[in-house]
Amino acid sequence: MVDHLDEISVEELQDALNNVDGKKPTQRLLAAIAYKNGVSQTELAEWYDVQRRTIYSWLKRLDTDESLEQAVSDDKRTGRKRKLSETHQEEFEETVHEPPGEVGIDAPAWTPALVQDYLEETYGVEYSIPSCRRLLKEAGLSYQKSRRKAAEADEDEQEEFHDELKKGGGRWTPP
Repeated sequence: MVDHLDEISVEELQDALNNVDGKKPTQRLLAAIAYKNGVSQTELAEWYDVQRRTIYSWLKRLDTDESLEQAVSDDKRTGRKRKLSETHQEEFEETVHEPPGEVGIDAPAWTPALVQDYLEETYGVEYSIPSCRRLLKEAGLSYQKSRRKAAEADEDEQEEFHDELKKGGGRWTPP
């Protein structure tokens, strides 16, 4: 399989090892050195507790024109572009500091599902529930669990409490 490693000496791999930082690049070079010394990909997969195809891709990375140090290092990940513009993000953050009723939504408090619907209807952008949770947190809201005071409330209040609990159990509130 990995004939291209024939062109790379163990010394070159060891030199590269002295010049890399981080666990992953180090692991990848150590695996390549071991492979050059006769350790099979299957054994390496067991050593590193990864799939055999992971070892294959680590070794394949070295078949490149770039330096060994670059080949074993991951590119910087910039993350996904925000879907809301900065202006819309600011408007959204101001909005969630008010009760949902202020923007015509019949709900006692903001929830990630409510935010998801609001963002899609208002700005035409789609966010996942976990991303909506993150947006609420970034807006400075904190999640408050419902307090269990139902036992000492009268029957109507208990029923109302249980209905609220079923709807979501907690709410996002400004500090």
